[in-house]
Amino acid sequence: MPTDNQQTDLVDVDDLDRQIIGLLQEDGRMSIQDIAKALSSTSSTVRKRIRRLEDANIMRVVAVTDFSAAGYELLIAVGIQVENRRPEDVGHELAKLPEVFSVNLVTGVSELDILVAARDFAELSHFLHDKLPKIAGISKLAPGLTVDVLRYESGWVSTV
Repeated sequence: MPTDNQQTDLVDVDDLDRQIIGLLQEDGRMSIQDIAKALSSTSSTVRKRIRRLEDANIMRVVAVTDFSAAGYELLIAVGIQVENRRPEDVGHELAKLPEVFSVNLVTGVSELDILVAARDFAELSHFLHDKLPKIAGISKLAPGLTVDVLRYESGWVSTV
């Protein structure tokens, strides 16, 4: 049952909404007036659209970490096989570690996939050899070092 903060009606996202979201993804501090000017719209229309998108939980403006600018030189995706423990419990424990940026329950060979950021190989080694073994239920790791990020989309799910 929806709470007071949840929108119960489906909201159609049209081209103007997508353009507003696109501009805010480029610059989350862009003023409503600048968005309206860029889209040949009115401030009132843009303000109403943003409020509607936020109220429907379709969009929210947040700060997103640029891994490289924050000093992280290494990104590693780790597939994790779990034994003798619920994957959800292991995942919640992993989510508490500051090096872990993403925890996903998945199907396939692994039960969990995590995304880990490290400043250097020493930090990565400490995480893999000292921190992960302390978490009960992890039976196997399948790490994969990111060599290049071809696309990173933090906030938009395509409707196509």
